[in-house]
Amino acid sequence: MSNYPEVLNVTDIQEILGIGRRQAYELVNSGEFHVVRVGRRIKVSKDVFFQWLNGGED
Repeated sequence: MSNYPEVLNVTDIQEILGIGRRQAYELVNSGEFHVVRVGRRIKVSKDVFFQWLNGGED
């Protein structure tokens, strides 16, 4: 977890989960966790993502 920046992009999520590009985009567009769009870029807070991944709200 500490190897990643504070703000993740879709490529980071792909790498963490070991999934393809299309699956990663489907996930970030699913509404499962909060994402921020900066132009065409999609950014996710590392804390928010790992919280979701671990199944917790805290």
